[in-house]
Amino acid sequence: MRRLFLAGVLIVSLTFSLHLIRSQNRGAPDFPQMQISSQTKEVTVEIAPGSTGSDIAALLFDSGIVKSSTAFFRVAVGDARSAKIAPGAHRLALEISAQQALEQLLDAKRMPDLLVITEGAWNSEIVAELRSRGFSKADIDVAMKSIKLPTGFTSLEGILFPAQYSFPKGATASEMFQAMISRFSTEASRSGLLNGEGKFTPQQLLTMASIIQSEGDLKDFTKVSRVIRNRLAISMPLQLDSTVHYIRKVRGQVFLSTQATLAKSPYNTYRNYGLPPGPIGNPGRAAIDAAMHPEAGDWLFFITVAPGDTRFTKSNDEFLTWKRLYDKNRRAGAFEVKK
Repeated sequence: MRRLFLAGVLIVSLTFSLHLIRSQNRGAPDFPQMQISSQTKEVTVEIAPGSTGSDIAALLFDSGIVKSSTAFFRVAVGDARSAKIAPGAHRLALEISAQQALEQLLDAKRMPDLLVITEGAWNSEIVAELRSRGFSKADIDVAMKSIKLPTGFTSLEGILFPAQYSFPKGATASEMFQAMISRFSTEASRSGLLNGEGKFTPQQLLTMASIIQSEGDLKDFTKVSRVIRNRLAISMPLQLDSTVHYIRKVRGQVFLSTQATLAKSPYNTYRNYGLPPGPIGNPGRAAIDAAMHPEAGDWLFFITVAPGDTRFTKSNDEFLTWKRLYDKNRRAGAFEVKK
């Protein structure tokens, strides 16, 4: 079976703690900005998982990329994007400025065969991506059967954390899945998810997070979280379109027919009360945080009446008014994807 030098969905945070690092020149000299061309000499460096800012700075200096490790370290410390440098192979130009080195490390095009899995991706989509990159169904099935779920979770859906990964050539499907799960465990621990919250278990909170990820824009995550909790508190059915889309495995649809809401599945929140039995996708950290910390409010309804315009209310009458506006905008093509 063909193996690939694979980069996966996880963006690995790298610690840039301020401490003294060694450089051959304590004045932190820096190369001037270089005009990059097809004639520019380049080198490929391998950033190991768990590398710190000083580790990366030393690697770039030793490889002839930056003029001093201190120069890169200072740039990285001052730029929050440095936390998104992914481990794995990076192709960088030689003798460039520290700022250019950071920009190139953040450039996905400079990572061979980068695989990007977006927040909210279904496991079925991740499997399809691995299949497209040369892994057989049998290999993936064996890998998934061998997975040991983190304590407190009963479903593989939801724990393949979305971000970026890079794996050495010849990495197995099991190693790739394990890397995703390890990143999930790290983020779950940092967020407090592993401890649960109130009467909700870690699994239930993760399920909430997956719905939040699918239902709202980032700016509305904490409000969607509150609506879910408010409905659960009064035993009101969630009636969320995203759960039906998950059953039907369709994306990009706004309109949901009455027939679709009748689907017989424990994930159908139109037919069943309470949360679905498990996540409906793999949520990112922001959605997990929103599930843990909902915004205060008495909302029971929300609806997106136009792209970027999601409204929240406690009043069913107001919701129905907004629904008519949504129907009008939908018929006018407001939700059509512009090409």
